[in-house]
Amino acid sequence: MIALILRRVLAGVAVMWVAATLTFAALRGVRGDPVAAVVGSGALVTPEVRAQIVSEYGFDQPLVVQYLRWLSRLVSGDLGWSYQLGQPVTEVLRGQLGPTAELAIAATITAVLAAVVLALLTAGRGRTTRSLASMAELSAASVPTFWLGLVALTFFSFRWQLFPATGAGSLSALILPAVVLAVPVAGVLTQVLREGLETALAQPFALSVRMRGIGPVALIGRHALRHACIALATMTGWVLGSLFGGAVLTETVFARPGLGRVLLSAIASRDLPVVTAVVLLVAAAFTVINLLVDLAYLAIDPRLRRRTG
Repeated sequence: MIALILRRVLAGVAVMWVAATLTFAALRGVRGDPVAAVVGSGALVTPEVRAQIVSEYGFDQPLVVQYLRWLSRLVSGDLGWSYQLGQPVTEVLRGQLGPTAELAIAATITAVLAAVVLALLTAGRGRTTRSLASMAELSAASVPTFWLGLVALTFFSFRWQLFPATGAGSLSALILPAVVLAVPVAGVLTQVLREGLETALAQPFALSVRMRGIGPVALIGRHALRHACIALATMTGWVLGSLFGGAVLTETVFARPGLGRVLLSAIASRDLPVVTAVVLLVAAAFTVINLLVDLAYLAIDPRLRRRTG
């Protein structure tokens, strides 16, 4: 267990370093005046002020020197100051992390619950039922998040006035964006879980369970579902990390606060400290989620616990 955790931590550190380096290279490689990114593209800057900014931020240094100085500050925990917002990056993230995490977790829970229910209802059914279910899941997985959000706003907020169209901080304001964000995820998870259930039901242990007189409900709930949950845990870990991309569009459509809108604004203004901090945060989230998925494997499958010792 300790070796597993250490391997995951070291892999996470490597992923964060690569992500931060690629972010630095991408933003530094964009053509444009770096001073304009600090003071704003429309600001008038005197030569004296420009020289002071260039010296303070090290823009006159070779690119390798800039990278090493920037990396040393990151290692020491200094995320720097936002160019555009004029405040520490940690303060920027602290104010926006909560709404994004709330939305991502709510969408994940909704998608997993929907996938379990739909997979249990359609697993082992006839060809017609499975074909219709597959078509519905493929449609759900393919629908653009921003389009689904606009449709949901049109009907549930503007026409029927069941949920607020914008804002955050209340359950009613969270339900609609969470469902919109969960629909494509639920389509993918349902397919994975149903295939896992059908594969488990075709294994020899399922025949042995049936021969002991155990009914189909107990067979699926107590035995087959546990086997299928291994694939579900893998996909859920990946989905929870990748929900950030969908959260960017969802937060924009529903005018919610969050890291997505901050990231879009920071990329547009080349605010390197904010972009780097968000990228590192996402990389760290992937690392933690992968570690939790590995631990979930041990909880689901007793064979892995015995093998791990």
